[in-house]
Amino acid sequence: MDPVIVVGAGPVGLTLALALARYEVPVTVLDEAPQQPPGQEERRAARTVVLRPETAALLTRLGCVPDGGTRWTAWRTMRRRAVVARVPFAEPGADEKPAERDRDAPEGGPDGADDVVGAPAEPSPLHLPQHALVRELRLALEREADVRVAGDSRVTILQQDSAGVTVHTRGDNGTSWRGSYLVGCDGARSVVRKLLGARFPGRTAVERHAVAALRAELPWPGEAVLHRSPPRGGEVTARPLPGGVWRLDWLLPPDGALVTPDDLLARVHDALTVWCGDIPAYELLDTGVHAVHHRLARRWRSGRAFLAGDAAHLMGALGTQGLDEGLQDAENLAWKLALAWHHGASDALLDSYQAERRTAVAARLRAADRALQAVRGEGGWHAVRRTVVPGAVRGHDRLLTEGHLGRGALGALPVHSRTPLAPAAPPAGSVLVGTETGAQVADVPVTAPDGSCTGLRDRLGGDLLVVLVAPGTGVWERRHWMGAGLMPGLAAAVSALPMRAELLVTEDYPGAPAHTVLVVRPDGCLVAALSGVRPAELYACADAARGGAVAPAPPPARAAEPSGAAVPEEATANR
Repeated sequence: MDPVIVVGAGPVGLTLALALARYEVPVTVLDEAPQQPPGQEERRAARTVVLRPETAALLTRLGCVPDGGTRWTAWRTMRRRAVVARVPFAEPGADEKPAERDRDAPEGGPDGADDVVGAPAEPSPLHLPQHALVRELRLALEREADVRVAGDSRVTILQQDSAGVTVHTRGDNGTSWRGSYLVGCDGARSVVRKLLGARFPGRTAVERHAVAALRAELPWPGEAVLHRSPPRGGEVTARPLPGGVWRLDWLLPPDGALVTPDDLLARVHDALTVWCGDIPAYELLDTGVHAVHHRLARRWRSGRAFLAGDAAHLMGALGTQGLDEGLQDAENLAWKLALAWHHGASDALLDSYQAERRTAVAARLRAADRALQAVRGEGGWHAVRRTVVPGAVRGHDRLLTEGHLGRGALGALPVHSRTPLAPAAPPAGSVLVGTETGAQVADVPVTAPDGSCTGLRDRLGGDLLVVLVAPGTGVWERRHWMGAGLMPGLAAAVSALPMRAELLVTEDYPGAPAHTVLVVRPDGCLVAALSGVRPAELYACADAARGGAVAPAPPPARAAEPSGAAVPEEATANR
């Protein structure tokens, strides 16, 4: 079968290619830019990314361990000269535990903060330069024999037929390429999106930011800071990187005025003076100005072609992270394309990518658009409380913090409550657990039939997971509990499922009574929680997760007469 074609060798395209390779799906990556050896990518110190802990864990599961990033010890929000909130983070690799107030801190929290958010302490986001992420992804792909990366290959024509996709490229590698499926990960000006005729409506320049990367010693080593209404200058965010480097972002006025080097230098001096009392020694490494746009493609799937990342959506106001959402696109789509490539797929399975991911991003954009006028304009935080997340936040500061940290209405991981990959009705014997159906499962310790012990999320990215909650199994040897109780019947039911599944056991799961059976998708979404071993219901859940029965394979198309019409790039440039 032909490989999957990924157009675009940015972080999203490379992550998708790596995820598909782990599912043993061959991939061809076409990139417009000339191919650079790993380590030779353009380095911009001021171009960094912030990834949720779950997204960083995805990269780790794929064998990509980003170098040059850092985890913060805390996030603090300041208004004028006061600390109004502080979010402590768990030590990397440490068990989560409730956040404790500093006994010597003034009343109201550490450093006089009015609010301490985030107890119990959770893992920190990962902050790293984008070029470091691209470098590590490329190095990981070099170890995959079935991945080919072709640079200087600009897609100009895209054809589809019932059996696959054909694209034509120009450049040094100008030729035609044949694939089973195609995914456009080619950025905000996506050629694939234009060739598919997908509209891309939205708002332009909803926020503008000036950015600087500098090496300096600031008063909060290891902590990220959001400073609103500082005594001098405008709203600024300071986020640390390794080696004493900081990325600083200033919110610019909406008038679109030119930011000169002198203007930016004045902002640096104002911020350092407020924070340090004087301008300390510093090294300015990089600067820039960027605009944040909010756009959402109307269609993310057209036959065998898909859109992901910036080709499908643009976002980033109020601290939200568009690249993180793009990597979530890649995780959601990879296992579905792998299932389709190996076993065939129903339209329900392939359509579920748009249904789930577009719905999630649209909700994020709606929340940001509703909050923008209140947070950046008039109306105060009462308007935000009424229109965005009633009763869940205590002001603009909390709302912005949640956006930056990937929480709340602006940033939390989505719940696919209306996914087409769920049983039409709750199966008989369904039980409620601490995770909502369609949400990401908790990362509890699990034991596999071979006796290995890992975290539940470490088993993602492979087969369907079936998890039995069985208190007390940890004190038994595997040879005892594998043949006792519910295990023989459950193992037989799992072996009869319509898609490959892995059987796991955990001693405890939040809100789950003993003998609960959890059905978990390869991307970590909970399909259902069942009471005891129910083979028929378990089969129905697995069948729903794969999108139902696979349609009969179409007859092979004749190569000389593709049924899809050639679409020249120029013909779709203005769509």
